[in-house]
Amino acid sequence: MMTVPSIITMLLRIPGLLFAISVHESAHGFVAYLQGDDLPKRQGRITLNPLPHIDLFGAIALILFGFGWAKPVVTDPTKYKNPKTGMGLTALAGPVANILSAILFAVALKYANKYNIITNKYLLIMVQQAYLINVYLAIFNLLPIPPLDGSKILFIFAPNKYIEFYYRYEVVGQMILIACILFAPYLLSYVLQPIAHVIFTFIEFILSLFP
Repeated sequence: MMTVPSIITMLLRIPGLLFAISVHESAHGFVAYLQGDDLPKRQGRITLNPLPHIDLFGAIALILFGFGWAKPVVTDPTKYKNPKTGMGLTALAGPVANILSAILFAVALKYANKYNIITNKYLLIMVQQAYLINVYLAIFNLLPIPPLDGSKILFIFAPNKYIEFYYRYEVVGQMILIACILFAPYLLSYVLQPIAHVIFTFIEFILSLFP
């Protein structure tokens, strides 16, 4: 049975969730646009307005389990000079944007704690949750399982045969991912831990550079 504090914490995750998915999907669209693909811009996906980006079930999963997804940005890789590399860079942009956002929240938390800037405990929890959601949205999307970003980031380094394999078995990857989310969310969390350790260690290093 959920307690009142846990319900409050889940509600305080919502602003961070809306920000995280907006930054993530806007980054995909923006990098695609920089490579000559204006489709995301025409579809209104290069925006921090969360409404065009929200996937209901992905948002609920992110609030409840700490990992989830947003509505994918549709791109046209034929507009890229190098479609294979371009798709990989576009995919990479989302997790990178979330990690950069997490660093900003982590720096804010460091100085808020150091100088007691945030006195409202709910506002402090909200910033903490925004930090964690950005980290875990990046981590989840770095998994090399279609259709997550991690599977497309491999396009940068993989041979053309990988791309053929990807599109042939993309549906299988989606089924595996849905099965894990529905039936084994804690197993998925266990798989995410090594990636989480690397990212949290990197963020701690960045924080150590600030006085």
